Amino acid sequence: MKAIDFNAFGDADVLSLVDAPDPVPRATDLLVKVHAAGVNRADLLLRTGHYGRPDFGDSRLIGLEMAGEVVATGEDVKGFKVGDRVMGITGGGAYAELARIDYRMAMPVPESLDYVHAAAIPEVFVTAHEALIHLGRLQASDSVLIHAAAGGVGSAAVQLARATGARIFATTEAHKAGRVHDLGADVVIDYKNEDFAEIIEKATDGAGVNVIVDFIGAPYFARDIQSLAYGGRLVQVGLLAGGKEATIDLERMLYRHLQILGTVMKSREQPVKHGMVARFRDAWLGRFASGDLVPVIDSVFPLSDAAGAHRRMETNESVGKIILTN
Repeated sequence: MKAIDFNAFGDADVLSLVDAPDPVPRATDLLVKVHAAGVNRADLLLRTGHYGRPDFGDSRLIGLEMAGEVVATGEDVKGFKVGDRVMGITGGGAYAELARIDYRMAMPVPESLDYVHAAAIPEVFVTAHEALIHLGRLQASDSVLIHAAAGGVGSAAVQLARATGARIFATTEAHKAGRVHDLGADVVIDYKNEDFAEIIEKATDGAGVNVIVDFIGAPYFARDIQSLAYGGRLVQVGLLAGGKEATIDLERMLYRHLQILGTVMKSREQPVKHGMVARFRDAWLGRFASGDLVPVIDSVFPLSDAAGAHRRMETNESVGKIILTN
């Protein structure tokens, strides 16, 4: 099969289309003909050496999510058959013509979606649901602050928060504000020119928000704590700007009964990942079929131009998902 690989860590130009052995399905695997694969920040970190060259469980090749057609199944697979359209989260190997995936990490593609839009769902919406709903326990009566709201997980989180009925504050760059508002944000904050903590304090009469989903890290941490309501939950999903310099007002955390939770999917044990996928599937998959939730596509590149897709992500100008197609 054709697949994307690299021989040395570096910039996007290290990625190349190569011949690679076809993956062999294990007892609990689906073998999938990949039609589309999502590009994620973790792919960039892998390419630049952040993780070394590990085998994440399914493959040592790059790529963590895809959508395609089942062409073979392992003997212990339940609920899927050859010919099914599926989407899901892989342990590597999605940047390829064929990929294997644990069937418990796969979901059926809603009939109304093509493969490009299906590939934009798994990683970001499962992560957003885990952060916002499972850990953050967001309710319709709550208010929420979602950082990096134009990104893949951020745009998914805005949609899930809207569908939940919460009041949504969101940070992004000014030129992306209209897109974020259209996704469902009530108050869009230009993080380069506005202080989100000041805006939330004024907008909530000092009460704060019930849930914050943060991908940024240390530069936002103190203001996140300041912006939480009594009993509020901060869910830390990423550290795009680092985490080592964070400071915390422990008295505020203690006396306002605040909770700080962290979540990373890729490094979790497989049964935990199965639970994440199942929770999202049971809660939301039908809402894509009805059109209530819509995968946000920024751009589409052929698999052979994976380097171009990575360069697009590195501009930080994208809104929603970047997709590779076969």
